[in-house]
Amino acid sequence: MKKQTKRFLGVGATLGLSALLLAGCSGEKETEQATDTSKVNENASIKLWVDAAQVETYQGIVDEFQKENPNWKVTIKPSESATAQENIKKDPSAAADVFMFPHDHIGQMVEAGMIYPNTKYEETVKANNIESAVDAASYDGKLYGYPYGVETQILYYNKSKLSEDDVKSWNTLTSKGKLGTNFGEAGANYIFTPLFMSNGNVLYGENGEDLKGTNFNNDKGVQVLEWIRAQKDNKGVVQSNAEALSNLESGKVDAFLSGPWSKNDVEKALGDNFAAAPYPTVDFGDGEVQQKAFLGVKLFGVNAATKSPVAAMALADYITSKESQLTVFEGHGTIPSNIEAQADENVQADAVTQAVMTMSDADHSFVMPKLPAMVTFWGPSDAVINDTYNDKISADEYQAKLDKLVEDTSK
Repeated sequence: MKKQTKRFLGVGATLGLSALLLAGCSGEKETEQATDTSKVNENASIKLWVDAAQVETYQGIVDEFQKENPNWKVTIKPSESATAQENIKKDPSAAADVFMFPHDHIGQMVEAGMIYPNTKYEETVKANNIESAVDAASYDGKLYGYPYGVETQILYYNKSKLSEDDVKSWNTLTSKGKLGTNFGEAGANYIFTPLFMSNGNVLYGENGEDLKGTNFNNDKGVQVLEWIRAQKDNKGVVQSNAEALSNLESGKVDAFLSGPWSKNDVEKALGDNFAAAPYPTVDFGDGEVQQKAFLGVKLFGVNAATKSPVAAMALADYITSKESQLTVFEGHGTIPSNIEAQADENVQADAVTQAVMTMSDADHSFVMPKLPAMVTFWGPSDAVINDTYNDKISADEYQAKLDKLVEDTSK
């Protein structure tokens, strides 16, 4: 366990904080919450939720935090980050003071008044984390989350079949080898919706928060559908979904698109021939552009119902520091969002981490939109991508299909 660098002064230094902002239930109103600082920092008892597999790792980090803040007692409980929002809604007062969650839930949490704004460590977060992670931790111009990790899809490939140069463009990748990927079944939306952004369009605006901001229904959007349909006739593209990994292992395909969660399985499948790279470039008709992926950011948040906001914010900041992120990287492979942690030699030495870090900038990825309306996007977008690839939509229908997609997902 790395010794943490002390990132804030002890209890006494926080006594001057007289008021903190609490998000209103509408997400639009804010009320000033007077804080009795003479009590909030004395003998605070804080509950922390982390994924079950990471409890032991975070216990070590919390032990260091408590050495520096002996009046603050932290209890760790296992609770899956993907369901944090649902679990807090059941009983906010009984939920954790600090919890981990995926960034695309932040809009729903803010609008429901479930998450406390990051009023104390805003500058720290902005200075220490990559820009896209800060964007993901913010909503409606305000910072709420504490980033600790990033993830995107990347390209895995068999280096005995394909070279580093071969995988730099879709054309060479699929002319010199075979790529297994999913265009024709459910789930294609997550992989290939970012093609529209690769070609210059946006989904719910530049920052993913504009309900009327999707502009796929233009000439560039039509180009993307034409390109998707062309892949069905591309002999270097093998429709693969659940069988993608087994196809890679058997040699039926030489590459596939997935995220860092597949690293161990791909290493097992390819052995010494394992390799990873950022996404290739693609050509929709106007020259090569970078193929983009969705960026997901792992966050900690503070419960709006916490009785100890100062202690809770301090804990959230501490467990997302450079040192904490490196500890979690070493234990679980979570790719840091902290700029200095990304430069660490152990982080830099990992091929998958290198590929994800390259993909995490704005030139290679698009931050997953944070609007609650995003839940209405997945079904219609899958249908358009699947039906285009499977030749269920004629070329002269592309514009109308995109018009309908934008209309249906902008309400």
